[in-house]
Amino acid sequence: MEKKIMRIGILGTLRGGSYVDIFQKLDGAKLTAVCDNSARSINNVKGILKEDVKIFTDFDEFIDSGLFDAVMLCNYFYEHVPFAVKAMERGIHVLSECTPALTMAECVQLCRTVEKTGCKYMLAENYPFFACNMEMKRRFDTGNFGRALFCEGEYNHPVTPHDKNMLSPGQFHWRNWLPRPYYLTHALAPILYITGNNLKAVNCKQVFAPDSIKGTACRVGDMVAIMLCEMDDGSLARVTGCAAWGGHGNWYRICAEKGNMENVRGSLDQIRVQYNSWNVPEGESEVSTHPARWYEEDSLNAMPGNAGHGGGDFWVAYHFTKYVNEDIEPFFNVYRSVAMSATAVLALRSSQNGGKEYKIPDFTKEEERVLWENDHDSPFPDTDGNTTMPCCSHPDYMPTEEDFANAEKEWREAGLIE
Repeated sequence: MEKKIMRIGILGTLRGGSYVDIFQKLDGAKLTAVCDNSARSINNVKGILKEDVKIFTDFDEFIDSGLFDAVMLCNYFYEHVPFAVKAMERGIHVLSECTPALTMAECVQLCRTVEKTGCKYMLAENYPFFACNMEMKRRFDTGNFGRALFCEGEYNHPVTPHDKNMLSPGQFHWRNWLPRPYYLTHALAPILYITGNNLKAVNCKQVFAPDSIKGTACRVGDMVAIMLCEMDDGSLARVTGCAAWGGHGNWYRICAEKGNMENVRGSLDQIRVQYNSWNVPEGESEVSTHPARWYEEDSLNAMPGNAGHGGGDFWVAYHFTKYVNEDIEPFFNVYRSVAMSATAVLALRSSQNGGKEYKIPDFTKEEERVLWENDHDSPFPDTDGNTTMPCCSHPDYMPTEEDFANAEKEWREAGLIE
C-alpha cells in the first residue's frame, strides 16, 4: 500500500518559521507552500525553504491554490477562527497555533464547522510535550498515583517595557489588549494532558499592578490571572494565564491520592516524585528525582532533535501528521481546544465580577453550544479602537499620554511603524 504523505502549507512565517524545517524533514509530511504579507518574515525563512515550496503573500490565493491538504495557522492571536473556517470549508485540515477561539460564539462556530466539513482540527499547543510533562503523564497513566485531586500549572514570561513595545507595535496591536487569562494554554494544557481530565467550571482573580508596564501602550494593567478550574471528576487545578511576575519559568505539579510529582523548578528535563509512605509501589522510593524522557524507546527520543520549545514543536507536527495520515485522534481535538478558549473568556468575566464561577460548556453537545452561539463579546479592538468587553480587571485603566508617547517613539526608532 502506498504510504500517505500530508501536503501542508503554513500561514505566518514569524512563528510558523519554527515549523518549516520540521515539516520539511518529518516522515509523512511535505511542506508545499507558505504565506505571509510581511516581506521581512518571508525573507527570514527563504534560506531554509526547499526550491519547490511556493511563496504567497495573499491568503485567498494561498488557500485556493490546491497545493496542500492541511494548513498550519500561525497568524495573529485573535484571528484564527475565521481563517480556520475558510480552510475547512475548502476541505483543508487545520493545525491552529495558540488559543483557538476569541469569543464564545467562535468556539461554537469552530465545532460546528469541524462537524459539518468532516475536516480534522488540532491545536498546536506544545507545552504538554516537554519531556517533564510526558514523563509525568507516563507515570500517572500507570495508576500508581490514583486519582488526581489538585494540580498546578504556571507559565511566567515577564518582559521589560522596551521588549513589550517591540512585541506590540501600534496602539491597536493585539498584544496591547491581551487579557492575562486569555493566554492560558501553556499553564493549563499540560495539566489536562497528564491527567486526561476535562474542564467543568472556572473562577478567576487578577492582580492589578500597572506600574510594571509604565512606558508602554499596553491597555492591560494586570500582571497575573489566577484561575481555579474544576474538572469533570471533581478535582481542582490552579493555573495562571501568561503571568509577568519576577523570574521566567514553567512549573507543573500533580497531587493525587497516593502521591505527587512535579517538574524540578527551573528544569524541563527532571521530575521529583513523592509517594505516601504507605503507598510506595514495589521497586520505587518514597521520594526520588528522575531524568525525564519523551518516550521509553530511544528511537523516538532521538526524533525531536533541536526542535523549539523543549522539543514540543516537533511533537505537535508529529501528532498532527499522524492525525491526517492515519486518523489517530490527538488529545487536543477541537472540543478540548475550544473548552480552553471558553475557560479563558469566562475567567476574564469572572475577574470582573468578583470571582464569580462560570460553567464551561460541553462543546460536544449542541444543546449547550446553542446557548452561546450569539455571544460575540471580545476584548480586542476594531480598527477604531472599540471593544465589546474590557480587557483588564479594572475596566477604566488607560496608559498615560507619556506612556503612549514613549511607546510611539520606540516604535518609530525601531522602524516598526512609519
